[in-house]
Amino acid sequence: MSALFEPLSLRSLDLAHRGWVSPMCQYSCDPDVAPGVPTDWHLMHLGSFATGGAALILTEASAVNPAGRISPRDAGLYNDDQAAGWQRVIDFVHRHGTAETKIGVQLAHAGRKAATYWPFSGEQGSVPASDGGWETVGPSPLAFDGFAVPTEMTEQQIHGVIDDFAAAAVRAVDTGFDTVELHGAHGYLLHQFQSSLINQRSDAWGGDEAGRNRLTLAVVDAVRAVIPDGMPLLLRLSATDWAPGGVDLPATVRLAHQAREQGVDLIDVSSGGAVRHQQITPGPGYQTGFSATVRREAGVATGTVGLVTSAGQAEHAVASGQADGVFLGRAALRDPHWWLRAAFELGVELPWAPQYERAAARHSF
Repeated sequence: MSALFEPLSLRSLDLAHRGWVSPMCQYSCDPDVAPGVPTDWHLMHLGSFATGGAALILTEASAVNPAGRISPRDAGLYNDDQAAGWQRVIDFVHRHGTAETKIGVQLAHAGRKAATYWPFSGEQGSVPASDGGWETVGPSPLAFDGFAVPTEMTEQQIHGVIDDFAAAAVRAVDTGFDTVELHGAHGYLLHQFQSSLINQRSDAWGGDEAGRNRLTLAVVDAVRAVIPDGMPLLLRLSATDWAPGGVDLPATVRLAHQAREQGVDLIDVSSGGAVRHQQITPGPGYQTGFSATVRREAGVATGTVGLVTSAGQAEHAVASGQADGVFLGRAALRDPHWWLRAAFELGVELPWAPQYERAAARHSF
């Protein structure tokens, strides 16, 4: 019996198993034609995971307002055109998913890390206004190394972002997403407020740990209030900034516990991204220990992510109680049918798309 391929229910959402797709930015929207609107690339990219047996697919970080995009080529969910673009993807996943696949949207705001060049542009740093860039915002006027200095957010702007997260969540529900994840990690806006390396405010949105966590928890409250009771709410957190004086694992446990109390159903545990001088020590499954600690000490379901590549690794993470599910990133890009392969290796039968049944009949990879 495989722990990885056991079903899991989060509120009213029933997942066929615990192998999931991590949010991965594709930088493939066309800013000149339809800013923030998913394209055929997104349909192919996410659809391939549905036919490959994933139980849950999370979209790339989708901005809650135009200024929240990481780059001009990033997706959003702040207007009707974007919702219509996502609708095509959702319909495909629900129609053709081989494991009763569910799909969720990751809602995000990039804060001081917004308005940057996309990775395969050949350029680095902030995009100038003449090339489609915009003024960025953050908790304090401190730049991410190599990027433009952001404008410190006013009280009105902070409340506006909270409202934007809630409005995007309403669109997510209306569009047909099965769940919503809030991006509170990787040095983006919510994480920027959490980290004392970035947030140097002295008002109620900064200062001590409670003040720095206030925005994240306010967004949790705002989104939980507008999505159905039966829809689970996920929250991605960076367990550590990998830098002295920043977010650490005990602080993440405390935030995760409070988020659970306010209606978050699963913490997607990652790490890093706040500052360039981070000192990460990666290795196979290097973040599973963070997930295990958050799961145990905060009493909340967790997903783990990061250099989990094999069926055996994923199985161990779930069977040993390190996580309730495993998010795959690069491994899924290398093999969009990873879950079908993993099921075969672990002696589990997963349904195949009928168009691919002739491959399944050989019972061999």
